[in-house]
Amino acid sequence: MTLTQLRYLVAIVDAGLNITVAATRVHATQPGLSKQLKQLEDELGFLLFVRKGRSLEAITPGGNEVLERARVILAETANIRAYSANQRRESQGQLTITTTHTQARFVLPPTIAQIKRSFPQVTVHLQQATEGAALDLLSQGDADMAVVSTAGGEPQGGVAVPLYRWRRLALVPRGHPLDRAGRAPDIEELAQHPLISYESSVRPESSLQRAFAGAGLSPDLTLTALDADLIKTYVRAGLGVGLLAEMAVSLGDTDLRGWPAPKEISECIAWAVLPRERVQRDYALELVHVLAPQIDKRDLRRVLDGNQEPAWPEPPTWESLTQTISM
Repeated sequence: MTLTQLRYLVAIVDAGLNITVAATRVHATQPGLSKQLKQLEDELGFLLFVRKGRSLEAITPGGNEVLERARVILAETANIRAYSANQRRESQGQLTITTTHTQARFVLPPTIAQIKRSFPQVTVHLQQATEGAALDLLSQGDADMAVVSTAGGEPQGGVAVPLYRWRRLALVPRGHPLDRAGRAPDIEELAQHPLISYESSVRPESSLQRAFAGAGLSPDLTLTALDADLIKTYVRAGLGVGLLAEMAVSLGDTDLRGWPAPKEISECIAWAVLPRERVQRDYALELVHVLAPQIDKRDLRRVLDGNQEPAWPEPPTWESLTQTISM
């Protein structure tokens, strides 16, 4: 029995029992993968899959038992390799981050640039997704960390590290009735205008919906988008008041006026979520530290190793953090 055979077994299951797809994912030929699978079954003395012709129809009960243990073995093998690379101070590797458009577009560029300066041989892959999809990718083992935001409790699915706090802004084009000096719009005024916000805002459980409902109001969400740049585009087109993350508004947006959202619309926290029981490479922890300089990397390592309970310090505001990560 070899690690390659176990890796092929896991790949077949994760590919929905499609050997062609599995072979592509593990950079093997289909005949080579099938041969390794047969050799594994011959050694074990029972079938791992139910077959229908040349296709795999289902995994057998015995196959499920082997699969469960194979995942543990492969995960621990990866942990040993990561630990060894850290001990050797090896600077090569790959970091896969699953995150939202706002984080990828407005937050991560200077952070990743700083990591690349410190670890020039590290390849960084960004996977854009909604918060829920990003956490799913992480739980499936398709990413090393997720960077997401919540307006409520901490996200589940791993060790959640609070990075920074951020506000939403109410954004209008110049000349709009809310383009005035001295007074930000309250929630009653916002309810009188069509609103443009993130796609998640249409969900009844969203913090935006809860904020308006708590004030006895119903928001007029005329348009939603996943992309903060698109929200700004439609605000410029005069379709409504934008409600979006403060990170998405820059000094270059001189044709727009931004107000802090009313107090009823709660502050959000950005989180880095890392898999439990996985040894992280040094550059992954360095990225978290750049985004959250208030957190000691040694404490982070001890929490990830299960040797310390998390007791994270209060995350800074986005405004104060940008003075650190942009230096």
